[in-house]
Amino acid sequence: MNSYKDAAYRLTLAGGFLKEAEEDCQLKRWRSCVDNAQLAVENAGKAILMLFGVSPKTHEPAKHLSSIVKDESIPEEIRAMIRNVLPDFLTLGLEEHFMTDYGDEATYTSPWELFDKDSANNSLDSARLCHSAAVKIVDVVNKWRTKDKKTI
Repeated sequence: MNSYKDAAYRLTLAGGFLKEAEEDCQLKRWRSCVDNAQLAVENAGKAILMLFGVSPKTHEPAKHLSSIVKDESIPEEIRAMIRNVLPDFLTLGLEEHFMTDYGDEATYTSPWELFDKDSANNSLDSARLCHSAAVKIVDVVNKWRTKDKKTI
């Protein structure tokens, strides 16, 4: 396992989904925009998690990111970077993942009825922030590991 290559791959996925979310927003495909934004956020979070040996088998990386923030063996600079973006990772998790695909089955509301321009723009803002933060965090963690020759 090469955590940096794994993280780089997840960043590639996050960037691709972010690009699709941007295109969906321009085309006024609100549901699809939220769906792709959620995948961008999820993969950005997984990029960070991969550096700390956390399995990517989750749709809610924020839960695992919050435990990294509490780990005092990790430099405060890195923990602060994660802490600052954690609210945005929390905005698009498992619930949105299911809602964009299946809608609200309890109320028989289709996914296309659930999401509008505002929800798409909010999701896109979170995806942009999470992707940008993940790129920076991956870089800082890689430098920290290289400098201290740490295996996280």
